[in-house]
Amino acid sequence: MQVGSIHIHPIKATAPVGLTHSKVDLAGLRDDRRWAVVDPFGSRLNATTHDLLLTVTATPHTDGALTLTRSGSAPLHVRVPHDGEEVAVNVSRLPTMIDAGDEPAAWLGAVLGESVRLVWQDDPGRRPISNLHGGRGAEPMNLADAGPLLVATSASLAQLDAWIAEDHEAEPMVMSRFRPNIVIDGSATPFVEDHWRHIHIGEVAFRFAEHCDRCVVTTIDPVTLAHGKEPIRALARHRRWDGKTWFGIRVVPLETGTVSVGDPVIAS
Repeated sequence: MQVGSIHIHPIKATAPVGLTHSKVDLAGLRDDRRWAVVDPFGSRLNATTHDLLLTVTATPHTDGALTLTRSGSAPLHVRVPHDGEEVAVNVSRLPTMIDAGDEPAAWLGAVLGESVRLVWQDDPGRRPISNLHGGRGAEPMNLADAGPLLVATSASLAQLDAWIAEDHEAEPMVMSRFRPNIVIDGSATPFVEDHWRHIHIGEVAFRFAEHCDRCVVTTIDPVTLAHGKEPIRALARHRRWDGKTWFGIRVVPLETGTVSVGDPVIAS
């Protein structure tokens, strides 16, 4: 097995950014999910309720700054707001974040058609992984829902496409619906990742945290923004337990390092 692709989402709920290699921090891939869009009350917006976020790409720079781009909008450079105002947010295990200022708020507000703010997670150590999601002690985490990294395999996606095709003609699912960080190619067995507990990807070791339960955001086409029933309908038939549907696994880095497309993957 080997790494087929690497993806980050610098602003949570926005479009993925594909990489050929990435630094791995203990809190997740470097620059992944360190920013979020919140409403005036500090509640974080998501793609389920604000699917236009999927049309925004946030490209990171080496200093952590971002360039925001979207078809029909002028690009916007956003610096890291080290001196920004600390504001209250409604984010699990993270009471405050740093406001990025009026300019990105106006840019994103024009996209979404409502008043919003862009906020930055200054220190992932302030948001430990919950023990309800496989956390052990004070392990740091970015703004992902439950685990620092999401891993999926192309073999599992192929099997899911086959299940969907049993019921009706449909275009193959794109992996970006599931928003993984690392996609692994070369497995002969779909969903073999269910059984992994230890993974070496290139020079970095990871441990299994939990299986990933899937929400309705996977039913939104990330390109057309069309909403449908798949893949949740097929997952509900074949991958349902504990009242949820499942695809991919959440993993925790045990060390820092670099992962690259083509890196060998060893799992047990």
